Amino acid sequence: MVFQDFDQLSERRRVERQRKFRKRVTIAAIVAFVLLVLIVSAIFAIINLDKKGRGPLSSGESSPKDFARAQKLIKTICNGTNYQTSCSDTLSDAAKKNSSLNQPHKFIEVAITAINDEVEKAFNKAKGSDLKTKEEKAALNVCKKVLDDAKEDLKKAISEADPKNLLENLNEKSAELNNWLSAVMSYQQTCVDAFPEGDLRSQMEKNMNITKQHTSNSLAIIQKFSSYLSTLRHTIGTSRRLLESIPHSLDSDGLPSWISYEDRRILESSGNDKEIKPHATVAKDGSGNFKSLSAALEAMPKQRNDRYVIYVKEGIYEETVTITQEMTKVTIMGDGSQKSIINGIKNVADGVNMYDTATLVVIGEEFLAKSMGFWNSAGPEKRQAVAARVQSDRSIFVNCRFEGYQNTLWAQTHRQFYRNNVVLGTIDIIFGDAMAIFQNTLITVRKPLDGQQNSILAQARLDNFETTGFVLQNCRIEPHESLQSVKNNVKSYLGRPCKEYSRSVVMESTIGDFIDPEGWVAFKGDFGIKTVYFAEYKNKGGNANTDSRVKWPGFKVIEKDEAAKYTVGSFFPGDWITKTGVPVHLGLFE
Repeated sequence: MVFQDFDQLSERRRVERQRKFRKRVTIAAIVAFVLLVLIVSAIFAIINLDKKGRGPLSSGESSPKDFARAQKLIKTICNGTNYQTSCSDTLSDAAKKNSSLNQPHKFIEVAITAINDEVEKAFNKAKGSDLKTKEEKAALNVCKKVLDDAKEDLKKAISEADPKNLLENLNEKSAELNNWLSAVMSYQQTCVDAFPEGDLRSQMEKNMNITKQHTSNSLAIIQKFSSYLSTLRHTIGTSRRLLESIPHSLDSDGLPSWISYEDRRILESSGNDKEIKPHATVAKDGSGNFKSLSAALEAMPKQRNDRYVIYVKEGIYEETVTITQEMTKVTIMGDGSQKSIINGIKNVADGVNMYDTATLVVIGEEFLAKSMGFWNSAGPEKRQAVAARVQSDRSIFVNCRFEGYQNTLWAQTHRQFYRNNVVLGTIDIIFGDAMAIFQNTLITVRKPLDGQQNSILAQARLDNFETTGFVLQNCRIEPHESLQSVKNNVKSYLGRPCKEYSRSVVMESTIGDFIDPEGWVAFKGDFGIKTVYFAEYKNKGGNANTDSRVKWPGFKVIEKDEAAKYTVGSFFPGDWITKTGVPVHLGLFE
C-alpha cells in the first residue's frame, strides 16, 4: 500500500504541475496575442482609408491625404531593404499615380514590375555600346539570352504577385516569387560576367545596378510581408492552407516527395525497362527512331500535356544538346552513366563564351535525366568547359555522371535535385546560383594543371535575400586516380566565395584526407568572408575534423536544428514538395 499511496501522490503532483504549466502557457499566449493585435491595429490604422467626410476614390492621382497615408506605409515596407532610397522612390512614384495602393501586398506587384522595366532599359543601353571584339559581341548575345530568360521569369512573378490572388496560399506563392526573382538576379549577373574585364564590363555593371536594387528590394518586401502575415495568421489560428507546414524531405526510397507517380516509376525502373515505353529512341546504330538526341528533341510534338520520354541507347554521342524553354517535362533515360554519353568539347580557350560551352543545356521546367553521362572532354588546358548548364526549375538528375575539369556542372538557377550521381572536375566543379541539393553523390576531384588548386563548390548567391544555395548531403568526396599520387602537392578545398553571399552546406558526408584542413579558401583577399554562409554538419572521413577550419565570420559548424533547414523538405519550400503523399521520412539521415 505504501508504494501505491506514493504513486497516487506523485500522480496528483504531476497533474497539478501540468495544470499550472498549461495556465502559464495560456496566459503567455493571450499576452502575445493581445500585443500582436495592438501591433496589427496600429499598422492597419495607417493603411486603412479614413472614410469619414470623404466621397468615393477617383481612378486618377492620389489625393494629398491618400498619398500621406501611402507614404507612411511605404516607409514601413522599405525599412529593412538593402536599397531603401530606391525602394521608397519607386513605390512613392506609383502611389502618386494610383490611389488604390493602400495595402502592403499591392506594392509587391509594383516592385516586381519596376524590375521588368529596368531590365529592358539596361539591355537597350548595352545594344548601343561600341562592340569592338568578337568576345564583346558574344557577351552581348549572352546578355540577350539571359535577359530574355529574366523577362520570362518576371512575367510569372508579376502574374503571381497580382494583389487579387497573392493572399491566397501565400507560403506557396512567396516560395515561387523567391524562386523566380532569385533567378532574375542571377541572370543579371550572368550578363555582366559574360563580358571580359574592361570598360564595357564596368559600364554593363553600372547599367544593371538599378535592376539589381529593384530585385533585391522585391525579395526583401516579399520576405517581410510573408513573414509578417504568416506569424499573424499562425498566432490567431486561421491558417488554412496558407500555413501548411512542409513536414518532410524524402520518401522511403530517398526521393523528393514532389516527384509524381509517373516520374517515380521511371526513376525506379532500369534504363530499358519494358514497362516504360519511350516516345522516341536514340541509337547510333540506326536501331532507334533517331541517331542523335538533338534530332529526337527537334521532332518532339510542340503541343502536349504529358511527360515526354526519350530513351538513349548505349553509345557516345558527339553533340551539344539544348532542352529549350518550351520543352517542359522531358525525360532522358540511358543504359548507364558510362554507357549512354553525350560528349562535347566547347571551351573558353578556343574563344567560346563560357555560357555557350555546355554540352547539355537544360531550360525547360521539370526535366528528368536518369542513367546518362554528360561530358566535356576539352581537357584541363582549355580552361572553363562546362559539361552541363542547368536552369530548369524542379529538375532531377539520378544515376548520372558529369565529367569535366574546370567548371564541370553549372547549376545556374532555380530548384534542382541530384541523387546518386558522379561529378568529376578540378576548379569550381559545381558552380552557379541555383537552389540545389546533391544527395548520395560521389564528387571526384581530378588533378589540375601545375600551379592550380582545386575547389568543389562555387555557389554564386548575390544578395542576402536570395533563397539559393548548394547542399551536399550524404555525399563522398574523393581524389581521382590522377590526383591520388600527388594529392599532398595539390591544394584541394570544399569551396570558395565567388560571390558576396555564397551559401554552401556540406553535411553528413565523407570528406577525403586530400581536402586541406582549412576546408575553404578565399576567392580574392577577404572578399565575402564575412557575408558568406559556409557550414558543415556531422561529416566524417580523413579531413572532416573542423578544428583547423578557416576562422571566417561566414563559416560555421552547425547543430542539428540548423542542419535540418537544408534538407529537401525545408530548403525546397512550397506544396510541390508534398504532391504525391507517399510515405516520407525526416530530412537528416541521422
